[in-house]
Amino acid sequence: MRIKAVLGTWLLAITLAWLAVAAAGPGLQPLIDAQGAATGWWQLRRHALYLTGLWSIGLMALAMLLALRLPWLERPLGGMDQVYRLHKWAGVGAALAAVAHWGAKESGGWIGALWGRAGRPARDAVLPWLTDLRGPAKDLGEWAFYLLLALVAVTLLTRLLAYRPWRLLHRAMPLLFLALALHTAALMPLAFWAQPLGLLMGMLLALGSLAALWSLAGRVGRARSHAGRIHAVRVLSDGGPLAPIEVICALPASWPGHRAGQFAFVRFDRAEGQHPFTIASAPGSLGTGEAGEPLLRLVIKPLGDYTRTLGRRLRAGQRVDIEGPYGRFDGRGRRQRRQVWVAGGVGITPFLALLEARQPTAAPAHDGPQPAHMHYCTRDAAADPLLPRLRELCAQALPPVTLTVHSEAQGQRLRPQDLEAIPGPLDIWFCGPQGLGDALRAHAAGPRPWRLHRESFAMR
Repeated sequence: MRIKAVLGTWLLAITLAWLAVAAAGPGLQPLIDAQGAATGWWQLRRHALYLTGLWSIGLMALAMLLALRLPWLERPLGGMDQVYRLHKWAGVGAALAAVAHWGAKESGGWIGALWGRAGRPARDAVLPWLTDLRGPAKDLGEWAFYLLLALVAVTLLTRLLAYRPWRLLHRAMPLLFLALALHTAALMPLAFWAQPLGLLMGMLLALGSLAALWSLAGRVGRARSHAGRIHAVRVLSDGGPLAPIEVICALPASWPGHRAGQFAFVRFDRAEGQHPFTIASAPGSLGTGEAGEPLLRLVIKPLGDYTRTLGRRLRAGQRVDIEGPYGRFDGRGRRQRRQVWVAGGVGITPFLALLEARQPTAAPAHDGPQPAHMHYCTRDAAADPLLPRLRELCAQALPPVTLTVHSEAQGQRLRPQDLEAIPGPLDIWFCGPQGLGDALRAHAAGPRPWRLHRESFAMR
């Protein structure tokens, strides 16, 4: 809901600023005048051309700013995972607006073929020092448009490309923005710059360009990055191909500490780049390393091309770069609501940290967590390597956490309707498969006063 609200507000601000300029014009003409000239069609084309172009570059500027991973955006947007979801959909929206912009541009040929060029408005004046760049800016914008569509398509169809080549291609986005920023600055009418619209677009182009240059320089997240080492690695369960691995990381004194439920961007291999992993331990629960370094735990399930290789590649003593912490998945809510935790598969990891923070030996919380009811969905409870630890943590949690296990092998599947048995308004904290999350979201939109807090690591 926040993502829709932000995108809607962003587009509304651009639209209102444009309307202030468009309203100053002569107004709409009849589509076809008495002389047979398509005056109205030409004017509609011009309005559509400018508005869709402003939408596209405005959304691209938003995407560039969100890519900086600014920590102060987490609170209003609900966590860095939600910041990245907004970044993704701002990019998709920019591509759709660019398609509409291209369509408005190409419609000139159709209008001319049907009614001729009579009634077509004169070319708008642009900034004087950019007049000579008008032609190159048009060509640059067209090629950047095609590349933008290709990159967005690859991002949406994630199975087409492995993460590493996708990451390298995605690094071209700042270059595309700079090209489209020049396209916008060189072609936006001179009259727009003297209005509030010019101030708004100038600010967005400047901020987006600075963000693009910051990204190209490799500075994103640098201030929150910490070089640590792998303290220990072990494969859980029987060591099969799908067995999760536990990685204990020793971090330097610069690490600011984390809260239970947060995640970090972790890089084991410079060539591969960073991946988001939940921190599966509460602050201080693992003690310290030999040199007094704070320790934290990652539990990684081999679900993709990269994570399948980690079990045989990682060794104690190796360097690990950790950026963060990020996230606001704290498993708490309003006092008048009952807390319900729902985890599926490796989505149990943030709840392990939350449960460790509730153990009798943990430091007491300042604001006092509430009792919770937890539902854990697993393929086979009998073979789940994390379930014994989960049962132990729930049994000792203070305040108490009631655990219900749903084992698919025994035909036990959690349905959103099963939560109806819990009385009163609910705060539902979910981390797990997308299908179950979508079903919970659809059910939460019903008449019951439910609120769904959803951890989302689909960051491309």
